Amino acid sequence: MKKLSENIFNKGLRQDQPKLSLWRHAGLMLTYKCPAACEFCYYNCSPDKGGLMPVDTALNAWSSMIDLAGDYAEIHITGGEPFLYFDYLAELTERAKNDRLTGLDAIETNACWATDSNTIIKRLTVLKQNGLRRLKISWDPFHAQFIEAEKVILLAQTAPDVLGRDNVLVRWAKYLDKDIDMKALDIDQRWQLYKETRDSYSVRFTGRAAGKLADLYADKSPQSLANLNCNNYYLSAKGVHIDPYGNVFSGLCSGIIIGNVNQKPLMNIWQEFDPATHPLVADLCQGGPTALIHLAEEQGYKIRPKYAGKCHLCTDLRQFFFDKGQKLPIIGPSECYF
Repeated sequence: MKKLSENIFNKGLRQDQPKLSLWRHAGLMLTYKCPAACEFCYYNCSPDKGGLMPVDTALNAWSSMIDLAGDYAEIHITGGEPFLYFDYLAELTERAKNDRLTGLDAIETNACWATDSNTIIKRLTVLKQNGLRRLKISWDPFHAQFIEAEKVILLAQTAPDVLGRDNVLVRWAKYLDKDIDMKALDIDQRWQLYKETRDSYSVRFTGRAAGKLADLYADKSPQSLANLNCNNYYLSAKGVHIDPYGNVFSGLCSGIIIGNVNQKPLMNIWQEFDPATHPLVADLCQGGPTALIHLAEEQGYKIRPKYAGKCHLCTDLRQFFFDKGQKLPIIGPSECYF
């Protein structure tokens, strides 16, 4: 386990100054491909997206996370939808077990594959034997537009037979008790339900969530967002997400690449990550996304009268820069942008 002082940013700080946290969690995003294209998706996943993380990339990142955080290291496997590639998922977890890689906390799924109880039991038994502890099932009105509720219910009822009831989690489980037929709703009714869901649960306005969903909540002027910086977010982030191409994102801040595990081990990325000098993160940490507005306006960016918050503004600016081919490859990859 590394010490905080082994990070280049932390080395120059006094004892009482806030430090960059040690990363302890890594989300391995096996793919951007997903049968759903939810309006809140932070990573813009959809059926027409792709990518599949090479097994060796995943194992190397996993191993490096253990080098970094020791016994505190936790890995969760996500996407996209990882169960679209179950044979791959089985191979990855089996090789991790054989390599004595610990810390497999959870696999996330939307239950699109849960067609019958035998398939569910067979697949989860394999994964449990390979070290899986918990299954996290995503379900809400956003997913209900694409995934049949019957599959979610079947998976939620069957998975505890393999993993135990306490190890099967359904996000926003209250919607399982409601008869949500999204296909029967017209577009206005659908968006009203989305809004009610967002009012009940927090959604970060990044990725696809910075599109139509954010527009429903755009009530803050650019001036009111001035100097709302991201310094605390980057310093306090306890983990990262790693996409199929090896790109590393801090926490849930998709589309801002702070390193790539195909070029450098994750442990070294943490050691060398300096939010005060990173070409884009430094601006966000010092002045927030409003610090980027002037540069964007010089290139033709039309500032909106209202935003849903600083994440909405940041994503909108990054989308503009991406479309202009600016600040690449830090702003990327293309899958994260519309």
